[in-house]
Parts: sequence; C-alpha cells; structure tokens
Amino acid sequence: MNNVIIYCEQNESGKIADVSLELLSKGRKIASQLGSKLEAVLLGHGLATAIEQLSWFGVDTVHAADDRRLFPYRTLPHATLITELFRRETPEIAIFGATSVGRDLAPRVASALRCGLTADCTSLEIGNHRIEKQGITYENLLYQIRPAFGGNIIATIVNPETRPQMATVREGVMKLEPAEKSNTPVLKTVPLDTLSPLDELVQIIDRQMEAPKVNLKGSQIIVAGGYGMGNKANFDQLFHLATLLGGEVGATRAAVDAGFCGHERQIGQTGLTVRPKLYIACGISGSVQHRAGMDQSAKIISINTDAGVPLNAIADYAIQGDIMTVLPKLIAYYKKHSK
Repeated sequence: MNNVIIYCEQNESGKIADVSLELLSKGRKIASQLGSKLEAVLLGHGLATAIEQLSWFGVDTVHAADDRRLFPYRTLPHATLITELFRRETPEIAIFGATSVGRDLAPRVASALRCGLTADCTSLEIGNHRIEKQGITYENLLYQIRPAFGGNIIATIVNPETRPQMATVREGVMKLEPAEKSNTPVLKTVPLDTLSPLDELVQIIDRQMEAPKVNLKGSQIIVAGGYGMGNKANFDQLFHLATLLGGEVGATRAAVDAGFCGHERQIGQTGLTVRPKLYIACGISGSVQHRAGMDQSAKIISINTDAGVPLNAIADYAIQGDIMTVLPKLIAYYKKHSK
C-alpha cells in the first residue's frame, strides 16, 4: 500500500482537534503528489460529528472505533489498536500531531513496528534520496524537516527502508485548508478484539480541565517581545499596544526565561506556532528557534536597534531604533488616527 494515514484526535466537544485538521490538509496534498489515498484514523466515543468533519477534508477512508473505553485517551488501548491497524493496512506514511497525545502514542507505535519516527516536524515534503556509495536512488520519500542541534540548523530526515514513514508535526505549522469539494469517505470499523485485559490496567478516575488563558493561535494581531525589551516594566508596555490593536502579546524563549512574561505566551520551537495577519516583533533578534514559530505570519514588522538581526531578513518592514522610543510613538499615533 502507498496510502497516507493521519491519526485524528477527538477533543472534548466531540470534534476533531485543529492540529489533526491541519495534518489532513497537508496529507491531502501529499497523497495527491503520490497518487495515493488519504486515510484517517479516529478512535474515541460519539464520533458522528468528527466523521462528518472528515468529509470536508477530502478523506477517502476513515478507520474508526467508537467505544467508551477509547475516550478520553489512554495510552495502552490506543497504541494496541493503531499498531495492529498499521500492520494490516501497511501505510506508506503515517502522521501524528506533536501534542501530548501524539508524542505519547507515535513513539510506541514506531517501536512496535520497528520503523523510523521524526518528532516535532515543521515541514513535510516529497522528494528523492540517493545514496552515492551504493548507487541507490529512493523515489518519493517523505522529507521530514525540523530544527536540530538546538535550532542551529534545519535538518531534513528520511526513512528510506522502513515503513510506514512516521512523523509528528507541530500544531500551527500547516495551513488548515478544507478540500474544494466535500466527499463521503468509506467507513471501516477498527476491530476491538485485539485489546487484552492488560490494555485496561490504567483507569481514568477523574479529569480536571482548565481553559487556556491566552489564545495566541487565534489572534490575528500579535505584538511579541524579546530579551531586547530590557526588563519586565518595558515588556509590559507591549500589552498597551496589543490592547489598542485588538491583539495578543507573545514572547521569545529568552524573554520568558528572563521572567518578562509567562510561558503560555512563548512563541517558537519550544513554544507555540502562530500565523497571524500582523506580527510586530519588538527587540527580537530572530533566531532559528523563534522564526520556526512565526515565519508564516502574513505581515511582519521588526523593531530593533540592530539593522542586521536575522529577523529583518524575513520582515516586511524593519524599523531601526530603540524600542522604548519607537513604541510610545506607535501608541500615540494609533490613538490619534484610530476611530
């Protein structure tokens, strides 16, 4: 088989998680390149709404199991069912979200199947790979692209000899795009007879859910600050501008580590991935790690005293100057000219 399979996570409302929808959008493009089918795996309970969503993303086949034991997520039953499904279907490519669920599940499946797995990818492409010493060319491999060595380089990883080619992908790095035409996917039931009593050893007694305090991913305007803001008092001025613009405040890892703001606002390789319409970077040099989380923004404005910072290479507009001189002027100008 040369099919592409996406593992879809079900959220509390019964719908498919956004990261899984993003992967379906990318998976559809990959399947088209390979001339193969796009398939989805959905394990949970009360799947009617989720299955309906899949028809909007061009999924050809849905492998589904609807059972109370499968939601909320537990490691053992999900790992057993996915492993057995992959053994039967022998997919060419299998992709998971780099969420707490995906990071727990994908390595177990890869270990059981003895195949490769690349974690936290920021891009996926199809291409060829040649081993010159052996004179062998592998065609139509999955290029699994991610930052490596602390974000100092971008690595392209391939698994030429093991199947499926597996990867986990960070939320927000793929564009969520429903298919041009909806379709009715073929529904295949995942048999539960492979589950054993050992898979039921762990029981969930209670769950405490806390709503996120910051919605950076959903914000169309982000004002982000880096270590160049100098101190927490200066950083707090970013909230003033963000409030005026109707946006949110983000931060680099250096700013978070310095105590300028909380980790929930961190953008980059070890934080969130965002793609707002407007990204205003204040005192941010633009390391590879940070750019991995925001380089898909529609418009980028960089404010920095150093005109040669890496972020200016991808910025649409670069303002050279001290942030605490430029920022008050931006705020005053916007107040004066906004309705």
